[in-house]
Amino acid sequence: MDNNSEEGKQENNLSASNKHIDKVRKNPWIASTILLVVVVLGLVVFNGGITGNVISEKTAGQKVVDFANARGAQAELVKVADKGSLYEVIVSIQGQDVPVYITKDGQNLAPGLVPLNGNIASNSITSTQTQTPPAEIPKSDKPKVELFVMSYCPYGTQAEKGIIPVADLLKDKIDFKVRFIHYTMHGEKEDLENNRQLCIREEQGQAKLNKYLSCILNSNSATEPANVTICESTAGIDSAKLKSCVASKAKDYYTADSALSQNYGVQGSPTLIINGVESSAGRSAPSYLQGICDAFNTMPEECTKPNNLDTQTPAAGFGLSHSGSHQEASCGA
Repeated sequence: MDNNSEEGKQENNLSASNKHIDKVRKNPWIASTILLVVVVLGLVVFNGGITGNVISEKTAGQKVVDFANARGAQAELVKVADKGSLYEVIVSIQGQDVPVYITKDGQNLAPGLVPLNGNIASNSITSTQTQTPPAEIPKSDKPKVELFVMSYCPYGTQAEKGIIPVADLLKDKIDFKVRFIHYTMHGEKEDLENNRQLCIREEQGQAKLNKYLSCILNSNSATEPANVTICESTAGIDSAKLKSCVASKAKDYYTADSALSQNYGVQGSPTLIINGVESSAGRSAPSYLQGICDAFNTMPEECTKPNNLDTQTPAAGFGLSHSGSHQEASCGA
């Protein structure tokens, strides 16, 4: 077949697309994020419907990078090309060049037309699935509260920033633990930090882990924690004991958390489980407080008296800024 013929060109495009899709299938991180919607190699046909001002290629590229990085992708801009009705933005993610298509007004990604200023939760690849109503949380005298996260998931850290002040407020009136989901997405640094936090929790207590987390979350970077060595000292952690645990016991602790994660049916980071049932509480401290307080047989006074909890939703990622929205995306399925 003549590769210069129209049929040959289409066949070549299809072959290239299939090869790229195979790469994506081998990379569970990409396959589990919103970028899967737009990771398509080859020509994208777009049929009108977009209005508004045309932005520059440079601005389009930056919007895509900002969109991806806000969701933990750690993307870098490679190049931008004009494709007629769309810009093709090539970003590098985990060493792979990924083409992402954005409308020329800078408002949507294509195909699928994912709004760049919309709620990511409503636009993820799972949004087409039927959503079941949340189950009723059972009540108990001392609610068991388990927050499942990945240590480098920006939405996991967002949840931690919302819930730790609540755990500190309620203290031993709840059985609170930060736990870890049964898979990771952010490389070796996340595996190591998961293990460190597991060891702190199991051998030095959740209270010290809360102090440690409060310290590392107070970072100048949205993608990296504050200095962990300084935070160990701030939280009163025995560093020698921690090092020994990471080397010898962390794997077993993670295996136990993974089993719980799977038994509960946890799919993404963060997931809040209260008394064995997934909670739909939001990520601001007052929302978490309400969700937990509703699980008491008899609410303690902390649930009803005035408090100093921050009423705003924390920003995703490290750092103590605010997102200015109630966007509740997750890392994972």
